[in-house]
Amino acid sequence: MHVPDGFFNLPVSVGAGAVAVTGVGVCLRGARRELDDRTAPMAGLVAAFIFAVQMLNFPVAAGTSGHLLGGALAAILVGPYTAVLCVSVVLLVQGFFFADGGLTALGINITLMAIVTTIVGWAVFRLITRSVPGGRAAIVAASFVAALVSVPASALAFTLLFWIGGTAPIDIASVAAAMGGVHVLIGIGEGLITALTVSSVLAVRPDLVYGARGLARRLVLRTAEGAEVPVTEVPATEAPEPTATPSAGRLRPLFIGGGLVAILLAGVVSFYASSSPDGLEKVAADKGLNAHEQDHGLSDAPLADYGVKGIDDERLSVGLAGVAGVGITVLAGGAVFYTVRRRQRHKAAV
Repeated sequence: MHVPDGFFNLPVSVGAGAVAVTGVGVCLRGARRELDDRTAPMAGLVAAFIFAVQMLNFPVAAGTSGHLLGGALAAILVGPYTAVLCVSVVLLVQGFFFADGGLTALGINITLMAIVTTIVGWAVFRLITRSVPGGRAAIVAASFVAALVSVPASALAFTLLFWIGGTAPIDIASVAAAMGGVHVLIGIGEGLITALTVSSVLAVRPDLVYGARGLARRLVLRTAEGAEVPVTEVPATEAPEPTATPSAGRLRPLFIGGGLVAILLAGVVSFYASSSPDGLEKVAADKGLNAHEQDHGLSDAPLADYGVKGIDDERLSVGLAGVAGVGITVLAGGAVFYTVRRRQRHKAAV
């Protein structure tokens, strides 16, 4: 759902840019409360994973594909403020290195794909987890629903913005129906990917799932006769000691494994992704939204269109571009999250 150049007029592009800059600025401050010795490196891994999975377009209808947006997934794993930064880093890397998403539409893309999906996804996730008691199963189910809802919400936000300042006339009702319908299908795929990823991390390191914090299982005593008695209070003398922050050594296997998965997806599996246009491209072509679409200003970049210029072997070209993208995203995200974390430490020390 990367919006190209030429879809929106100048006032809406500038306005969305202002929203994006403000939102990212707010999230840079808010992320200081979320990033610690666990979530800071986790955030870099999440950004790389989102980049890799966004290369994997999956078919959703005849001649249409979709891909992960990632806002809900990132919010559940590392927190909503950090999630906006994760997706924004991915969009910046895609826009400047891979000519994916217009440069003049960067504010639009960050607003729709980073801010809207994160806010909607996190709100739905928290609503469900606070309303429905349960443990791991409830978290996974809430992850699925949150991710599913976040995608058509972003699509409808795009439709509203295009109605306000698009460069082609539209029948908003028909475009909203088309965008909402196809992106509900894409949302199902997003929900499945999100639920599977969250479930996998919960199974290995539940303490690294931001959305699962504070949802400890209820304590139960079992009598000799087999009856269960709920424990509502634990005396201070019997309360367990707080768990220490995991050392870098304990976290390293997860991060190495997650990094290898991202490289495998971007470097190998991405070659087999669907070549059909994604939901926005399909609706834009059918409804005439792309009448004034412009070529990307960096279309001649070495990694443009997710291929390495000068390499004729398509499989190798796509694979190397994917691996390079994962590396660039890790470096860019790591720099952002390290800086935020360092400022928080400095502030705490003062």
